[in-house]
Formats: sequence, C-alpha cells, structure tokens
Amino acid sequence: MNLIKLQIVELIDKHHHMTSVAELLGIKQPTVTFHMKSLEEEMGVRLFESRSGKTFLTEAGQALLHYSVKINALTQEARRVVQEYDSLYRGTLHIGASYVPATYLLPPILNTFSQEFPGIRIMLSVKPSPVIREMLIRHQIDLGVISSEPFVGPVLQAETLCEDDLVLICSPQHALAQRDVLKPEHMAQVPFALHGDESSTRRLTNQWLDQHDIRLRSTVEMDSLEAIKQLVLLGGHISFMSRMAVQWEEQHGLIKVLPIPGEQAPRHIYTVHNKDRHPSVQVNRFKEVLRDMSHSLSLFNS
Repeated sequence: MNLIKLQIVELIDKHHHMTSVAELLGIKQPTVTFHMKSLEEEMGVRLFESRSGKTFLTEAGQALLHYSVKINALTQEARRVVQEYDSLYRGTLHIGASYVPATYLLPPILNTFSQEFPGIRIMLSVKPSPVIREMLIRHQIDLGVISSEPFVGPVLQAETLCEDDLVLICSPQHALAQRDVLKPEHMAQVPFALHGDESSTRRLTNQWLDQHDIRLRSTVEMDSLEAIKQLVLLGGHISFMSRMAVQWEEQHGLIKVLPIPGEQAPRHIYTVHNKDRHPSVQVNRFKEVLRDMSHSLSLFNS
C-alpha cells in the first residue's frame, strides 16, 4: 500500500473515470489500472467495479475510502507544515465556522489578520457546528470556530472564546414583550420560527421544549438566521437566537431580547482543533488574534 494507491481510491470515488484520475495524478491510465489491481491483490478483496462505463468502489472499497481520505489529508498537512513552518507570511489557513461566529465575530478578526499577514491565503467554510466538527475529524480544515453547548470528544480539543447564550427574541410591540413575568406556557400559543435541524440552536430549542413539555402549534422552519430575524421583525413570530446575532437590532430598538424562562444549557463560542493535527505557526498566530479581539469585542458589546 502506498500513497498514490490511496489517492486513486479517493479520486475514483469522486470522478468514476480512470482517465480523469490519470489526468489529475499526471500519470497514464494503464498505470492507474496497474495500481488498482495491485491494491486489490494486496488487500485480497475486490475494491473496484465497473458499471455503465464508469468505475465505482465496492463496499470494501468504501471502507478503505474512509481511511484513504484521512491519510491523504494528513499527507497534505505534513507537506504544508514542513514547507510553511518557518514563515508567517505565506501559506494557506483553512478555517471552518458555524454561522453565528462566521457572520458576527470573524469578519473584523479576518480583516485584522489579513492586513498583518497579507501573504497568507484564508479559506473560510461556513457550515453547521456538527459539520465543522466532522471536517476537523477528517482533517479537512485547520481550525473550527463554532457556537455550541459544552462538549467533549476523544479527537477534538475545544477552548472557550466567549459566551453566546440563547435569548428569546420578538418584536418590541409583541404581547410577550409587555409581560412582567414570562412563563414557558405563554409561548405555546405563539407562532414560533425554528432554526434548521442541523443547527445547534435548533437542538437546544428542542431540548428546552421537551424539558418544559411545550408543544408548539404554529411554526415556520428556516435555515437562514437572517430570514428568521426578518420574520420576527414583522411582529407575529418569536424565536430563540444567539445574543451575539441580534446585538445590532437590540441596540437600535428593532428587536426585543428577553431571557428564556426556565433552565437551559449554557452555550459558548469555541475554537476547536484536532488533537492529532500539528498546528502551523499560521494557526497559532490566528488563534492569538482571535482570542485577543474576541475578548475586546465581548467587552465592547457587554
């Protein structure tokens, strides 16, 4: 087993044509065929199959793909670390972030970092927190910045940046905003805007609803946080949302922010990295800028 064979496994799964794989690797198609047959002989099981003129992975090939992706990513990381380790002024930084920190925390930090290190290329992937965690496990990104409830794992290491508690939001003219005491049962009859299934906010919302035995009667589900805010601004709906995501609207009197009645799981913004991934000097420097500026921003907004 060698690296080129594992690269072929991953590329076959993506492209299904040996000609395309050969072009991407800069080798001839017979060489690709040779490596595929050699790998099958070495593993003692059929890994590839042809259907309708295309090449696919068998079930055993899919099992090998899981490890091929990780090994190929680690190979690329090793090459990057060795080539870029001595320089803070070149290279690529792959960051994954969930929607709230990507939208409301990272832009000024990315601006400051890119001005200090203009030679470093920054790539930001914005995905739900569970997806960012999986990308970290698969070594697809260098660093994750996510809004999440506390979590532990054997592979990922999380460091707290700042609080990001959930709040109840509604229009300032909404009936709930006029109550002196807000109870969970008051919310059961009110139209509610839910976040998409993959978001951590939705997961915490469901936990709160189950905890208080609340069954919502009128709901709208949206994947866009900004769309939820616009719906709430119209006056009829309420929602749970990150406090950081509504600071501007609250300061300008557009949205009323209320504490969620009853107990709820704490939530913070974390930086997350894979314990098995060697941090480059670029990653370490970015984390320093991130910690310093996020602390300053949290003090400014408090």
